[in-house]
Order: sequence, then C-alpha cells, then structure tokens
Amino acid sequence: MPPTPDAGSDPAQLLQLARDSEQAALGRLLERYRNYLELLARLQIGRRLQCKVDGSDLVQETFLEAHRHFGRFQGKTEATFVAWLRQILAARLAKMVRRYTATQGRDVRLERSLLDELEQSSRALDRGFQASQLSPSEHAARREQAVLLADGLGRLPGDYREVLILRHLEGLPFPAIARRMDRSVDRVKKLWARALPRLRGALGDET
Repeated sequence: MPPTPDAGSDPAQLLQLARDSEQAALGRLLERYRNYLELLARLQIGRRLQCKVDGSDLVQETFLEAHRHFGRFQGKTEATFVAWLRQILAARLAKMVRRYTATQGRDVRLERSLLDELEQSSRALDRGFQASQLSPSEHAARREQAVLLADGLGRLPGDYREVLILRHLEGLPFPAIARRMDRSVDRVKKLWARALPRLRGALGDET
C-alpha cells in the first residue's frame, strides 16, 4: 500500500496551508514547480530571446510575483495553481521580450500569445514522453503529469536531460541534435537510448 502523502509533499495540503497564511508552506509549494517552470521558460527563451536571459531568473521573478499576489488566487487544485503560475510566467516573459525589443507599454496580445505557447509546451511535455511509454507511477497519477516529467528530467545527468529535451520537446531530428550537442549522430542516438530508461527509472521514484 503506498504511503499517505504528508503536508510536506502533497500539493493540495500545501496549498491549504498557504491559504491559512503559512508563508513557509507557500515557499515549499512554489519550489515544487521550479523544474517545470524553468523548462517552459527555457523553451520560450530559445524561441524568442535567443538565450539572452536565464530561465532561472524568470522563474524567481515568477515566484516573487506569486508571493505578492497569492491572495488573488482563487483556485483549489494543483491544476489551477499550475495554470496561474503559467500566467504569471507569461507576463514576466512578455516584459522581458519588450525589454529586448525596445517595445514600450504592456502588450496584452503578446502575453496571451506567450501563455498559449506555454500551455502548448506543457501539453507537449506530457504527450512527447507518453509516446515513449514513459509515465509517472500510479501513486502519482493524481499529480500534474507534466510537472512530474519535468522533475524526472531534472534528476538526470545533464547530457541525458539535454538529449531528451531536444528530441521530445523541441522535436529536433538526430542530426540537428548532434550539431547542437557537438557529437556524432551515432553517439547522440546511443545517448538518447540510454537516457530513456534513466528517465523511466526517475519517474518510477515518484511516490
């Protein structure tokens, strides 16, 4: 029988504690989504900003905004909380894009476009790895799958993580991945083949 999650590991319980004004609980809750948000930020930075900014900085700004405005959040589930964080991240990304393109003033259409792209990336994270028969354990089924997959990727060695992201999330063919990673196509294919079972093992640890 799987262990019962406690308040330190269950997002729903952490969310309730945060609602009860326990600031430490909100901090722990946000940290559960760092890998997920950094992965989404990385994909957008690559597409729009040519890696001019650090995704971890954007995520930290997102966390600060979430802390400041948590009282506005009305949802009660992990899914609604994750969607709210994506919305904040989209606004931070839009501000960063405006800074690098010298655009003045808030652009609601840009924020909406970025939010749509973040949601698409989140769905792609889930779908891309399902195609390889990778999914978190049954005990973790009630959690947001894309979040768990991002956490699994975060526990892998750097080369394994990179080849899986390039292949499954950026959708690059092996020759393009080889150029990005400065390796031969054969070595990249072997690296990818080793990385998949490592990720499967990491997802099996999600209990």
